[in-house]
Amino acid sequence: MSHTDNPSRGTTTATPARARTTGLVVAAIGIVIFNVAPFIAWVSTSDEGTERTEVTGYETDSLIPFIAYLGIGLLLSMIYATRRASRGQHRGLSLVSMAVALAAVLQCLVFAIDSMGGLERGYDLDIQAGVFVGLVGAIVWSVGSGLLAKEVEGDDRLDDDRGTDRAH
Repeated sequence: MSHTDNPSRGTTTATPARARTTGLVVAAIGIVIFNVAPFIAWVSTSDEGTERTEVTGYETDSLIPFIAYLGIGLLLSMIYATRRASRGQHRGLSLVSMAVALAAVLQCLVFAIDSMGGLERGYDLDIQAGVFVGLVGAIVWSVGSGLLAKEVEGDDRLDDDRGTDRAH
């Protein structure tokens, strides 16, 4: 896409392509879902002879809310990058967000297979809905970050009139 800087001279410059924000929106939805998950029960006790107790993600493992808060920080950083980067995103930041989201997916999967914390609490734990809410949020977050990372990127390149990239 080109526009004329000065119509009397006929000079044209290429307007750099900007990244679509679809991936950012999808990642934001996933991050919000993942941030709801710590408030929901992740495990419950199943010991015989004791009252069944449900434990939220915050109470289960401090890493759960940490990853959720890290997601918020990454989201705010990616939003900032859409405003600052000439092409609307910073691929390195999008890839870091995707890496953290994939780690969150793995954490939720492992937690669903074998609940963490049973050994130090001294009882068997049954997984609850919070694990699956976190898993859905982490998957959506991963997909969104991946969609954003595949978009055009960078402050250091501009398209010239031939359609090739050149450095400043």
